[in-house]
Amino acid sequence: QIFDYFVLRIGDTHKKMKHKALDMLAEITDILKNSLNPVVSCLVEVITNNLNSGDYRISAAAVKALEESMAHLDKVSLMKEFSHRRSELSGQALLDVTEHLSALVGWVYPRSPEVVQRYALPVLWSFLGNKALPVRSANVRTVVTKLARALYKVMGTKLKKHAASQPRHVQENISK
Repeated sequence: QIFDYFVLRIGDTHKKMKHKALDMLAEITDILKNSLNPVVSCLVEVITNNLNSGDYRISAAAVKALEESMAHLDKVSLMKEFSHRRSELSGQALLDVTEHLSALVGWVYPRSPEVVQRYALPVLWSFLGNKALPVRSANVRTVVTKLARALYKVMGTKLKKHAASQPRHVQENISK
């Protein structure tokens, strides 16, 4: 119940309130750690909703909260939530989430390869298969390359086997 009230503050239209709430979220995550696992879905949503903020302080606080989540929360749950949020994100938020997803791949794959195959591979396929990306940034290629390399590092030739079931242009893009 307290967390529900706190989430409202993060969604507040008042910029200072939102900034302070995101800063506090990062601190709370560091303190409460695994106790927050039941609300991972809600956490990821409120954090990612603020990554594209026009106010630098808010977007920086959201990135800090995202990094604290990565450090202290269940990484399998985070991978699932990042994958689910991908379709609702655009711009820098999509790049930030994809970059953090890349960081999770190496940790999650040895423990649960099926989770990586089910949640991280579709993100890669969506980037490689789209001619019109939801992000207009020079960093897209860098972020997608980072994800592809992270997946290749843990999966090896299995990545190419999975790519074989994708459309031809995806297979060609992964070979580049």
